[in-house]
Amino acid sequence: MSPRFRVNEDMTKLKVYPKLVSPNDVRIYHSILETFKLGDDKDVRWYVMGDDDTVFFVDNLVEVLEKYDHTKYYYIGTNSESIKSNFDFSFEMGFGGGGYALSYGLVEALATRIDDCIERYPYFRVSDILSASCSADLGVDLTIEKGIHQIDLRGDISGLLSSHPRSPLLTLHHFDTVNPIFPSKDRSESINHLMKAANVDQSRLLQQTICYHRQTNWSFSISWGYSAHIYESLFPRSFLKKPLETFRPWKDVRPPLYMFNTRWPPYVDPCGAPHQFFLETVSSGDGEEVVTSYTRSSARNLPPCSVNGNHSADAISRIQVFSPATRRKEAGRVECCDVEYVSGKDSANVKLRACMKGEMVA
Repeated sequence: MSPRFRVNEDMTKLKVYPKLVSPNDVRIYHSILETFKLGDDKDVRWYVMGDDDTVFFVDNLVEVLEKYDHTKYYYIGTNSESIKSNFDFSFEMGFGGGGYALSYGLVEALATRIDDCIERYPYFRVSDILSASCSADLGVDLTIEKGIHQIDLRGDISGLLSSHPRSPLLTLHHFDTVNPIFPSKDRSESINHLMKAANVDQSRLLQQTICYHRQTNWSFSISWGYSAHIYESLFPRSFLKKPLETFRPWKDVRPPLYMFNTRWPPYVDPCGAPHQFFLETVSSGDGEEVVTSYTRSSARNLPPCSVNGNHSADAISRIQVFSPATRRKEAGRVECCDVEYVSGKDSANVKLRACMKGEMVA
């Protein structure tokens, strides 16, 4: 049950109010105390903050927070993807756009100290750094969860979403500043389309699985519920886990730009440029599996990779992925897959499964 809606308390009553550089951001942070004081906290375990242009994947969020003892002090969030943003604010801060979570135990301890903390930091311009500093003053550092995404990026973020960290997807922020994540759909249609997969199985959403078709020397990279790539070369997982840098930096600054490694899209290299497919449909199969279908976004317009046998994937217009109907419960577990493809056919099937002991990669 959600807390009752209410208007914030009058911040002008705070003694420090005339000195506040950003009263609205203080109001945002003060909402934690005001929510706590509502008294509807008998069954509350976590207080989650986030912006109104952020998508929360609540099932995954609940599952991840269950790993932590809510009676202890926890401040859970993530950094910005942008080095410049972290430098400008703090590398120790959970960015509030992507969202952060405070345990009940921590909020209970903060409740008697928030006003004092606001008095101590009247010059802060954003609520996120105020939250981080007040928690740090209690000896509580940020605990990183990689499934929280600030998305301090511009343009096409498909490269990032197609190589998601092996962590449950928790939030996606800044949808008003990036391109629609699906070709031929607008922003609203895109997030509704992604939610079709999320509503079937959030635990697998964007989870990357990599496997190989040895007969053609192809690598398959599946971002479940979002995209599928075929490379006409055998690339190791360590390479395909790096996001293609399809996006631009949040601000026009000199490198280094990002908090993670990227790889340049090899647009003219037939051995390195992927054939790209995006989610079309998701459905339950025979009750024991889920079938997701991905269709080609556009022609690659390159010759086949000559050094690997000239096995072109141009004929493939659809990839079907069969995954177990059970939730992917083990965070960090690597899955493997088998590829079924008959030369000349317009589709390929990929079946996700548990990796066998000692199974080798490319």
